[in-house]
Amino acid sequence: MTKTWLITGASSGFGRGMAERLLARGDQVIATVRRQGALEDLAAQYVDRLRVVYLDVTDTVGVQAAVNQAFADFNRIDVIVSNAGYGILGTVEETSIDQMRDIIETNLLGSMILIKAALPHLRAQGSGRIVQVSSEGGQIAYPGFSLYHASKWGIEGFVESLSKEVQPFDIEFMLVEPGPARTNFGAGLVLPDPIEDYDGTPAHDLKEAAFGGGWVIKGDPDRMVDAMITAADAPEMPFRLLLGADAYAGVHAALTERLAVLEAGKDIAISADFTEEELATM
Repeated sequence: MTKTWLITGASSGFGRGMAERLLARGDQVIATVRRQGALEDLAAQYVDRLRVVYLDVTDTVGVQAAVNQAFADFNRIDVIVSNAGYGILGTVEETSIDQMRDIIETNLLGSMILIKAALPHLRAQGSGRIVQVSSEGGQIAYPGFSLYHASKWGIEGFVESLSKEVQPFDIEFMLVEPGPARTNFGAGLVLPDPIEDYDGTPAHDLKEAAFGGGWVIKGDPDRMVDAMITAADAPEMPFRLLLGADAYAGVHAALTERLAVLEAGKDIAISADFTEEELATM
C-alpha cells in the first residue's frame, strides 16, 4: 500500500533523498523547503504525488497552518519526518547570542512545534509515525559543536518523554542518529568569527580537520536514507536508529564510559536517600 509522508527540510541532504526514493516507489510526499524552486525538478516529474510547501520551521503560525492544510488535503499522513536543521561550528565564546538563539529555534523548537501541531491529527486518525532526524551528536559531543549538540540532546529528551505520553494513541517515534555523511551539511555550517586564543585547542583542531581534508567522512547518505525508510516501514519501528560505523563506535564508547562513571558513583547515589529505618518513622 502507498503511504503519505510529510518531510521538512526536503530541499537537500537526507530530506531530498527520502523524497526522491519515496516518490519513485509510488508514495505521496508533502515536502517543505525554505528556498523557492528547490524541488522544481521533482515537482515537474511527480505532479500528482508531490506537494511542495515553502516553510520556515521557526514560523510557529506557518507550521501550524501547513500541518493543518496537509491533513485536510490528504486526509491521512502516515509518517512525519522532522528533518529541518543545521549546524554551528565554533566555540561557545565565539558564538553570538543571536546565533545561539537561531539554532535552538530551528533545530529544537522548530521540531517540537512541528510535532505538537501534528499530534491532534495523528490521535484523530488513530495512529501514525514520527521520524525525528537527530544525530550521533544527540548522544556524544565534539568540541566546537556545543550549540548543535544542545539542540540534538534536547530533541532526544523531548521525544523520549513524548513517546511515553502518546503511546496509548498508537503514535510511534524513531530517533535517527546519523554519523558524519557526505551530504551538504558542511556547506550549511555557520562559522562564528574565530578567537585566536583557541588556536591549537581541540575545537579549532577539529575545524581545521573538517575543512582541511583531515576528517574522512565515511557515511554514505544514500545508504543512510535507505536504512531510514526501511526502518520507518518495518512492522516494529526501532526507537533509535544509529547510522555509520564511526557513529556506532563513538556512541558505544560514550555509553560505556557513562555506565562506568555511573557504577563508580553507585554508593554515593544510594547514600543520598533516607534509610529504610528513617522512612519507617516518617
